[in-house]
Amino acid sequence: MNKEEQEKSNRRNFLKLGLLAGGGVIAGTGITKVLSEEPETGEKVKVLTTDGKVMEVDSCHMNHPALSNKEMRKGIHGKKFVMVIDLARCGNARKCVEGCQEMHHKTPPTEWIKVKRMEDEGNPNPYWLPQPCFHCDNPPCTKVCPVDATFKREDGLVLIDNDRCIGCRFCMAACPYNSRSFNWAEPEVPEGTVMGEYSIEKSFPAKKGTVEKCDFCPDMAREGKLPDCVTACPNGTIFFGDANEDAVTNGEDTFRLSELLKKRAGYRLLEDLGTEPRVYYLPPVNRNFPFEEDTVNHNTEDYQVTLHKKL
Repeated sequence: MNKEEQEKSNRRNFLKLGLLAGGGVIAGTGITKVLSEEPETGEKVKVLTTDGKVMEVDSCHMNHPALSNKEMRKGIHGKKFVMVIDLARCGNARKCVEGCQEMHHKTPPTEWIKVKRMEDEGNPNPYWLPQPCFHCDNPPCTKVCPVDATFKREDGLVLIDNDRCIGCRFCMAACPYNSRSFNWAEPEVPEGTVMGEYSIEKSFPAKKGTVEKCDFCPDMAREGKLPDCVTACPNGTIFFGDANEDAVTNGEDTFRLSELLKKRAGYRLLEDLGTEPRVYYLPPVNRNFPFEEDTVNHNTEDYQVTLHKKL
């Protein structure tokens, strides 16, 4: 593993939010009995104890037993996952898209994260806006599914069970954010990919005639890891965390969610629809670098929004 890969691995594992639900218990100065007694690998993972101290544990203690799809539908108890995207940091590097593609074995033109060129009404300064699925607290997609294939878990995630999906696409029509895609043909996967059994939390393997979308990488959250879209971004644009713990991190910087949204005037897209998205945006003010037009054919979408409703 080269230096760049090691840094990415460390950043991915440094989820300082106690997202070890279902795994070993973090308490005081160490970990109590864990699920696995496998030999240690030597790879260390940083976690935060309940008394606020950072400690390192061997990666073997992050393993979890195989869960049934029925158990995966319940979610991770006590968690409410949330994402914050700082538009002042986004330079359309599209590393979030690439990380997501690699993580979920996707090939073009399918993209679960779309990077859109935005321009607010009355403000001629454009900016880039990454858009995943918003995992709404009041999701219209779940209400129209006739077979309960798309559903909301107790940890706030809206997922799709492709063992149930019949391809009616009602959920696609109901989603106001255009966050879903449909597999018209048998999905292509990168050469050498191990298929395995279907997993709701991995959203893989994908199936012809079914709907798919961003899933917030719940399988990684169970291991105390950040989604690849978060760790792949070179600018630390995307923050992920737990609203119940009032904390979000990009792997390097960690903030109180409530304070960050208040201080930076965080908002959610199309809040007037009452969907209550779990993705917040921080306005593109005091940008890290100037806006540059996309000069490469990246499938980047042009999009214009008129007004944002602030919190």
